[in-house]
Amino acid sequence: MTPNKPRGPYAKGAERREQIIQTATDVFATDGFEGTALKRVAELVGVKEATLFHYFSGKQELLTAVLAERDRRGLADTPAKESGLALMAPIAARNRTQPGLTTLYAVASATASNPGHDSHGYFQERFAAVVRSLEDDILERQAAGGVRSDVSATDLARLVVAVSDGLQLQWLYDKDVDMADGLATFIDVLLKPPG
Repeated sequence: MTPNKPRGPYAKGAERREQIIQTATDVFATDGFEGTALKRVAELVGVKEATLFHYFSGKQELLTAVLAERDRRGLADTPAKESGLALMAPIAARNRTQPGLTTLYAVASATASNPGHDSHGYFQERFAAVVRSLEDDILERQAAGGVRSDVSATDLARLVVAVSDGLQLQWLYDKDVDMADGLATFIDVLLKPPG
């Protein structure tokens, strides 16, 4: 037996919590998170809807766990050698196939700006990590002469994130918006060295 593996009721509780997160992520990806989604998650897990919140302090904690799982899956689905700017368009393309999770992300990120919100820390850390990853990539590209250096890498990284989220929001209202193509075009135009 592995010494670090939890045993007994705690292990069962942790497994059930993980099952709820996985199931909710799958349901929310296609059905959205409004209306009967929680009832559907409970049915698939084999518990009553109220029992879901035995494993989470409330709906917001479950939604945050689903968003973290969305991020984990997104990174797991990308080639290991891809990072920074190279990940942006493929992630946007993936988001198009998960309208429920994309909507959840947009709604949750807008409502979590209050420091007292349950998801505030998650989004604060997420934005910082994404900007850092893009900034590191841009700095390397600037050093190699492949990206404009007349604007700071931090500013360029923040602009890429802003355009990504902005295109995603527009897509929620108009499914003809191609988030991946728009983002790739923006990155090509914005980062091209001047002259």
